[in-house]
Amino acid sequence: MTTLYDALTLPCGQTLSNRLMKSAMSEALGDKTYGPTPQLEQLYGTWSTGGYGLLVTGNVMVDRTQLGEPGNVVVEDERHLEGLSRWAKSTQDSGTPIWMQINHPGRQANPMAFRLQPVAPSPIALKIPGASKPRELTGAEIEDIIERFATTAAVAETAGFNGVQVHAAHGYLVAQFLSPLSNQRDDEWGGDTERRMRFAIEVVRRIRARVSPGFAVGIKLNSADFQRGGFTEEESRDVVAKLALEGLDLIEVSGGSYESPAMMGDAAKSTVEREAYFLEYAKAVRDVAGGTPLAVTGGFRSRTAMESALNSGDCDMIGIGRPACTTPDAANVILDSREPALTAHHIGYSRTGLLSKVTNVKTINSAIDLGWHEDQLHRIGNGKEPDLGRSKLKTAGALMRRNGRDAFKKKRS
Repeated sequence: MTTLYDALTLPCGQTLSNRLMKSAMSEALGDKTYGPTPQLEQLYGTWSTGGYGLLVTGNVMVDRTQLGEPGNVVVEDERHLEGLSRWAKSTQDSGTPIWMQINHPGRQANPMAFRLQPVAPSPIALKIPGASKPRELTGAEIEDIIERFATTAAVAETAGFNGVQVHAAHGYLVAQFLSPLSNQRDDEWGGDTERRMRFAIEVVRRIRARVSPGFAVGIKLNSADFQRGGFTEEESRDVVAKLALEGLDLIEVSGGSYESPAMMGDAAKSTVEREAYFLEYAKAVRDVAGGTPLAVTGGFRSRTAMESALNSGDCDMIGIGRPACTTPDAANVILDSREPALTAHHIGYSRTGLLSKVTNVKTINSAIDLGWHEDQLHRIGNGKEPDLGRSKLKTAGALMRRNGRDAFKKKRS
């Protein structure tokens, strides 16, 4: 039986001290030159003493002309190497490994972050208000982006990070290539499942070729899009089987996109009772993953559910997301049995109140809830305690300052 306390040795030889992982959450704490800030060092230094076996950063972009949101860190070369090295060292002084999540937003690029037309596999806009139509990538541009992922990973290793995680979920560019809804190409990068998965496979291969054998390479993959005609669980299973042959060290299971946000619990209802939204999917791909460890993030709160998931063998790591915003030492809370479960906070307005008569409350609540949690990360980054009493009005003001008129569109995680 696997326990929360057991170490996990990854295929690359890296050993994680326990089975609890701080999953990626967008911090929006980059500076005006897209470099890391002292606030990121403070935030991750705080998390490094929280008992986690692994810390995964939020979105680090591979192209400064295509950003997910204002405040993203971008790594295209070594211009911010000194700051990146301090960021990596902020966790390693406590013995906690840190992986950089690397990403390209594709058609989910935020126009307030950089006013250029987004790019995507096909010129198909997101089905959310205000989304702009992307430009279809050329073959040469696709090759350039693959190389950008590899370069970012190589810089991360030089800076001292212990690994990278490719973001291939939640509707970002890698996921856009996988989905038939967003990838309607008829060349070598689209069409059947085999060609749609080629971009993800090539990104992983190019990264592995550029980094040392002991540097960890992971991926965050959708179980499904949860949209009619989209990326299915059967296709995702095929992708896992192929990725398992590419020397990956960890596959983190998630699901959905910002058109259908299953990662926030709005879909995948069949497993909500077990807390983990995507645990049943992890069980379904366990056999094709081979020796590649699986992580499940999304909904875990109680120690009982975490232990049950590990004991069943359905996954190897438990991801903790939002609770780490308000309880920085969430892993220790579980490992030390200080509480039977982590506290989750849901911030928003009534869906039947006055506001619901004049606007889309669901969209506003999505932004307010994510913004409220982001505010907590900013407080920790500034050396302050989380403010559980922070008002929705203050959060709305902070969102407007950070994101301008796009503050209440669907946000990234």
